[in-house]
Amino acid sequence: MNFFDNHKNLFTVASLFFIVLTVFVAIIPALDNQNRNAPLPDAEPLSEEARKGKELFIANGCVACHTQQVRNLDMDKVWGKRPSMAADYALNTRMDVWRNTATLMGTERTGPDLTDVGNRQPSEDWNLVHLFNPRIVVKESIMPSYPWLFEIKNLPSEDDVVINVPNEFKKGELGSVVAKPEALQLVAYLQSLKQTPLPEGIPAPDFLYERKKKGGADGESEELDGAALYATHCQSCHQANGEGLVGAFPPLKDSPVVNEDDNLELYIDIIMNGYDARPEYGPMTPVGSTAGFTEEEVAAIINHERTSWGNSGKTVTPEEIKSIFEHVKLQAQ
Repeated sequence: MNFFDNHKNLFTVASLFFIVLTVFVAIIPALDNQNRNAPLPDAEPLSEEARKGKELFIANGCVACHTQQVRNLDMDKVWGKRPSMAADYALNTRMDVWRNTATLMGTERTGPDLTDVGNRQPSEDWNLVHLFNPRIVVKESIMPSYPWLFEIKNLPSEDDVVINVPNEFKKGELGSVVAKPEALQLVAYLQSLKQTPLPEGIPAPDFLYERKKKGGADGESEELDGAALYATHCQSCHQANGEGLVGAFPPLKDSPVVNEDDNLELYIDIIMNGYDARPEYGPMTPVGSTAGFTEEEVAAIINHERTSWGNSGKTVTPEEIKSIFEHVKLQAQ
């Protein structure tokens, strides 16, 4: 009974018990997980710029609204080509001795998931404009602006990265909006977020609870919603009104590529493989290839764009798209 009356003995035994439990319950399993879950062969570590950008991502609380985890649910297909797995996070390490913010998987999606945003939206121009004021590219966005990552200069130098900001968003300030190093670092981190392809022969986990399409009349498949596809994949750059953003993203309204029948192959090629032949605009990413568009989806988007904003192009069928679709996809390989 003397043991229970001696506070030194009680404290020593309790401390040893706590240390032993910590080693066997937390430390050893964590080390075992590290050994079992090696990075995927093609995974790339963060560059120094991206690492600094990750610190800014954490400091500004971005993880509160954005996840980095593609769940194995069919509704998450828009965020990545496969569900996330442990190996996707194997390269993440502690930020420093004091901070263990290795993974930023998040718990809430007020904004879109960022697991594969480096492939979905790799444009530096778009990301910088979006950080300066999200309402410039997404009118309904509730994301806060980050103007302190930028500065106004009357005479930018050749090394400055100038972003195209409409005058109404400059709050009356004259001059050019220039990205500070912190803005470029944060964009470098966002551009680094790409889902690593699995090695050949390793099957990807399945997406569960696949949503089935309802059949139309006479057993025909239901027509896809081109407006919804446009809003999901195209609207953030070309805008809901189809007018784009001056100096950054070209307009689709009154566009000859959109309206002229002779440009159909070029039109499909741009959707699937992107485009980079206009000095006045930044490069367009391969939206269709990244999203895995089918001929039905491409036809739905083309028909929406050709019948919106005063455009008068001829509508197309999936069969018309299919006749040149394989040729266009081969060009992307």
